[in-house]
Amino acid sequence: MTHVYNQPSLFIDGEWIEGGDRELSAVVNPTDGSELARMPRATAADLDRALESSQKAYKLWRHVSAYDRAKILRKTAELIRERRDDIAVQMTLEQGKVNAEARMEVDAAADFFEWYAEEGRRAYGRIIPPRVKGARHIVLREPVGPVAAFSPWNFPAVAPARKIAAALAAGCTCIAKPSEETPNTALAIARALADAGLPAGVLNVVFGNAAMISETLIRSPIIKKVTFTGSTGIGRHIAHLAAEGVKKISLELGGHAPVIVFNDANPNAVALSVASKIRNAGQVCVSPTRFIVQEDRYKEFAATLSERIESIKVGNGLDENTQMGPVANDRRLQSMEDLVSDARAKGGKVAAGGKRIGNQGYHFSPTVLTDLPADARILSEEPFGPIATVTPFRHFDEAIAEANRLPFGLASYAFTSSVATATDVADSIESGMIGINSFAISMAETPFGGVKDSGYGSEGGPEGLDAYLTTKFIAQHP
Repeated sequence: MTHVYNQPSLFIDGEWIEGGDRELSAVVNPTDGSELARMPRATAADLDRALESSQKAYKLWRHVSAYDRAKILRKTAELIRERRDDIAVQMTLEQGKVNAEARMEVDAAADFFEWYAEEGRRAYGRIIPPRVKGARHIVLREPVGPVAAFSPWNFPAVAPARKIAAALAAGCTCIAKPSEETPNTALAIARALADAGLPAGVLNVVFGNAAMISETLIRSPIIKKVTFTGSTGIGRHIAHLAAEGVKKISLELGGHAPVIVFNDANPNAVALSVASKIRNAGQVCVSPTRFIVQEDRYKEFAATLSERIESIKVGNGLDENTQMGPVANDRRLQSMEDLVSDARAKGGKVAAGGKRIGNQGYHFSPTVLTDLPADARILSEEPFGPIATVTPFRHFDEAIAEANRLPFGLASYAFTSSVATATDVADSIESGMIGINSFAISMAETPFGGVKDSGYGSEGGPEGLDAYLTTKFIAQHP
């Protein structure tokens, strides 16, 4: 069956802009390396227009009642679900992930719009008892203003949906800059919003030179809030730009998630680990990566994990028999090869995988590395790909020390049958999110965010709405 990839565009002030005299860049299919389309890159004039329309629309949108904003967001969720299969095909073509995963991601994106449609109606203020008779002390929650939202290629539906849904529910306008490698998924969300009745200018979507766009938007006095999902290095630069304007910012950055497997862990820990590790070819910021296994279970766990990883079918994400698609680009492929080569050179063992598959596209075999020396790069650098490391530990404190060793603190996991051990793990690990006997830590109604070099602020849940609100106190006296 032949699948058609839509022509990408810019979306500015309600207008779909496909090219004109703008520079174009290729969108590549990671399955075979072929060119899918050429995408227009925003000019300085385009960004000025997006900023102007965002500011103009904000003056109106902020005064639309939360009740009426919710109608548009709920309708958007309905349209996204109706178009799920078509959007998922676009996602698989441009990003590579297995189509079943893509469909689930589209559904999850719709969940964010539906959930924030209701949560936006609950941005309550409060009345504080005054000290003076006849006075009123009132706390109001108000939208912060126009938002600049930067999202990555690994989750091209959920990542922008988290930001856009919460921002719009709060009464903010938004200029979204999704990844140039996966434009059509984000554009499908924008189209659903437009078809649901979102006024022109409330959402703009731009692509192009990332450095130029980020500096233009963040340094503009129009933008009042910045939200970024991506690498720690770029996040630091974004934070610096936002700090120049003393602007509110949320950062969801890198991770290198530890998984502590205790001797009393349920045997299903291996099956759950395999499914979570190969999800999106390991290109997940909360992907389980560093398996820290108690010594009595270490050999069995490493052997079983390797055996099951080795049997994973890698291929075209549109093939229903495929269990894992390609990595998204040649940069990830090179990174996987470099990390495995370093591990081998330092005496580590490749227990499964460890190599590129074929010579077309960006396919890499799911990989398990064991017997690693402490200086192996993979133990300190996030692979952001289908690589898992397995190392042994003896005592609880040793496992916690290894889990907390790195500067990252996004997600962590543990498997144990002991409630006491689970409680101690939850209290001891330095991480924004912890999964105990589960890797399911991301839902529309729950906060998603990290600590340390993994960033600050949360998306999802009431915390995600709060990120787009400011607090105003009014002391009213007779």
